[in-house]
Amino acid sequence: MTTRVADNTDESRFEIFDGGELAGFVEYHRFRDEIAFLHTEIDPRFGGRGLGGTLARSVLDEAREQELKVLPFCPFIRGWLGKHPEYTDLVPKEQHARFGL
Repeated sequence: MTTRVADNTDESRFEIFDGGELAGFVEYHRFRDEIAFLHTEIDPRFGGRGLGGTLARSVLDEAREQELKVLPFCPFIRGWLGKHPEYTDLVPKEQHARFGL
């Protein structure tokens, strides 16, 4: 199946599609040069396919491309960052302790 991630700015969330079907999303709030990730959900029908990780990598790559500071309030995104230290530079150093990085 083809997987794609799209920024649905009207809903303030990045959405992941699997085979054209909405499989999950990450809600966010943008303010100036920051993006706060608030909540991630993957539909249980799509569980076990690695879509959560694909979505996390995609939204963090997008934040890097747009030179945004990341505030990972979402436990899933925060946990993913903990397993992928190559992305922790997106979180401002003064915020690392706050998010357990």
